[in-house]
Amino acid sequence: MTRSIAFGGLPDDGWRARAADVIPGGSSTGSKRPEALYGTRAFDAAMPTHFERAQGCALWSTDGRRFIDLGMALGAVGIGYADPSVTQAVHETVLQGNVSILPHRLEVEVAERLIEVIPCAEQVRFLRTGAEATAAAVRLARTATDRDRIIACGYFGWLDWCSDAAGVPQDVRDAVTWVPFDDVLALRSAVALGPAPAAIIIEPLVHDIASLEWLQVARDEATRVGAVLIFDEVKTAFRVRTGGVQALRDVTPDLTTLGKAMANGYPLAAVVGRADVMDAARRTWISSTAASEGTGLAAARAVLEWHDRLDVCDRMASAGGQLQQILGTALAEAPWVGVQVAGPPVMWRLVADVAEQLDALVAAAARSGVLLKRGAYQFGALAHDDAACDEVARVLPEVMQSLVPGPRMAT
Repeated sequence: MTRSIAFGGLPDDGWRARAADVIPGGSSTGSKRPEALYGTRAFDAAMPTHFERAQGCALWSTDGRRFIDLGMALGAVGIGYADPSVTQAVHETVLQGNVSILPHRLEVEVAERLIEVIPCAEQVRFLRTGAEATAAAVRLARTATDRDRIIACGYFGWLDWCSDAAGVPQDVRDAVTWVPFDDVLALRSAVALGPAPAAIIIEPLVHDIASLEWLQVARDEATRVGAVLIFDEVKTAFRVRTGGVQALRDVTPDLTTLGKAMANGYPLAAVVGRADVMDAARRTWISSTAASEGTGLAAARAVLEWHDRLDVCDRMASAGGQLQQILGTALAEAPWVGVQVAGPPVMWRLVADVAEQLDALVAAAARSGVLLKRGAYQFGALAHDDAACDEVARVLPEVMQSLVPGPRMAT
């Protein structure tokens, strides 16, 4: 199949080249590298690589073009970019001094509020990223149980304990037993085969929400062998439910990691959980200079206030579902595109048998002012109102038509 679609005509404004010169890969965030965003279309000049400003669910690239964003900062923004109430809370904190030799009082206030809304939470430790939070949870579990082995399912960031990348020692890799998502037999077998684990750590949503049976088996097996059950709810808390998948499925882990939408894009993460397990933090070392810095905590308090005022997660699911239906209908009517939608409305993905077809769709949508996340996930946000959804719907016929198979004249 030939897809000779011209993607020239818009000059590279230099940011892509400048980034490549000074930042390995072009971005410090792996998922924001041009190759990750656009695949085989990464070096098409029309593809935006940097933004100047963002508001609501829209962003403006460095050359002034406006885009509706469905990726919402990799799910880190659930309310909207530059939300006035969150921005005001952060601004007030900055004006009063966001950091000092003492921890900010917001560390206590936000911890108290998290204990109210996360089912497993009795105590809290703050960090800055989800990767740090999951590493801290694993450290706590190993300290609490005096064991080494971890049973894991999901993506937990880039740190050594969960990575098979170059530079990670083999003995570190060997300490983790990986199991497939939502596979009860595999989970039971992993627990039975080998030394008793320190922890079972799982993402309760990988492409879809985990079944109640699998989560309950994880709970039962962890209890039976004295392991710590950890839910990585970095993506799912403050999105599937305020309290995460554990609140939806009514299965309570021992520890939970939080991040992303908790602070609407400001850097903040946390590990929360049972007091007796969290107390292991006093017998090991988990610390970060910026863990109690005020801006992320101020943003999180503002997000918690949003969740107090209305059912934010229901609104996210509604917006995500509306966008999923719009894309799904357009793709069903254009089978030549070769892409489908899949997953729950609150965070869904684009799937294709041929990667280049997905790349072509993402690139064509970008040319028409819509930024799609290549693959997983598209995230609904409060800012995706009817006007934004209508705007996406209006441009899709043009996008699909541009992908009709066959050679095309350059424009």
